[in-house]
Order: sequence, then C-alpha cells, then structure tokens
Amino acid sequence: MAAAFEVVHGTCVALGQRAALLRGPPGAGKSDLALRFIFLARRGPAALEPPLLVADDQVRIRREGSRLLASAPETIRGKMEVRGVGIVEIKTLAEAELVLVVDLISETDVERMPDPAAATRLLGLDVPLVGLAPREPSAPIKLALALARAKGLAQ
Repeated sequence: MAAAFEVVHGTCVALGQRAALLRGPPGAGKSDLALRFIFLARRGPAALEPPLLVADDQVRIRREGSRLLASAPETIRGKMEVRGVGIVEIKTLAEAELVLVVDLISETDVERMPDPAAATRLLGLDVPLVGLAPREPSAPIKLALALARAKGLAQ
C-alpha cells in the first residue's frame, strides 16, 4: 500500500529533522518569516541544530504510519522566492518530520496564552498548532521556540 500524501500551499522550515509548516494566504509573510528564521544566529533552541528550509510555496506532506513527512516538490526543491530579489537557490533539507503547524495571523489575533492542546488535522493525524504574527520582529525567535517545544527540546 502506498503512503498517503498531499501538496499544500505553504512554507516549511526545520530544526534538525523536525519541521514546522507555515500557512497563510498569499502575501501573508510565509517566505519572509522563513527567510528570517533560516538566518537566525545559532542561539537558544536553534543552537543545537541549524534552521533550514524544507520547501517554499508548496509543501509535499506524506503520511508514514503515525508520522507526517514534509518535502519540496522536485520542481522547486532548493529554491525560495524572496520578494524584491526573486527566486534564489538556498540550502534545504530534503525531508523532515512535520511536528508543528503555524498559522500566520494578525498581531491583534495572537493569543497571549494559547491552548497547548491546539491542533489541526493533516492526512488523518493531529499536529500541534500555533498562531504567530509573521511581521513581528520576534516572530522568527517565537517560531524557533514553538518548534523546539513541539520537538520536546524546550519547556
């Protein structure tokens, strides 16, 4: 039996082998947040493993048992759209386990104390869900913290 998969609109970044899917409408700031996340200095929860891009614009999600694996479609692997610069080649991770979904929302909609049990369903599996305001200066750091927490590296 072949593994189930789907291609979703979004951007995917990783710390080590575990990844976060950034979701939002076109122009919401997915690629910009990913770019700032990737270039974070190696401090805090990102210190153990470098932040890397998995996929930009389209993310292929494949279910393998009780895990979700994210990768880039072959046609866009290693490429990222940087608004104002164009399409650039960037170091990527071929595949990572999807452990977090981040919905990009307005700053006024970010919950001060979000529900730690919040989740979304992808390919029949629940995945932890957080909402972040992508244009906040601290957004890439918050993304690193949320991803580290989802990975079990931070409390």
